[in-house]
Amino acid sequence: MATSESNISRLRNLGDKSQEWLNDIGITDRAGLEKVGSVETYRILKERGYKVSMLLVYALEAALMDIDWRELPLQLKSELKAAVKSL
Repeated sequence: MATSESNISRLRNLGDKSQEWLNDIGITDRAGLEKVGSVETYRILKERGYKVSMLLVYALEAALMDIDWRELPLQLKSELKAAVKSL
């Protein structure tokens, strides 16, 4: 039986450090990330003092789509950037 921690490790684009950060804020699986969303996850991490960037937002969003973050459509990247800027 897989642990919830291993579930987050199955998502694309997330390295060890990103997985650690997500686990630290209670996001341990795909369902947790889907519930919170990439922009809100970014906001929570930033508020807790983690050195996060837009690349993390792209990685999280792409992980939910099961694609490489570099394959995110430009329009979606623009929408994510605007959402982060409005925080």
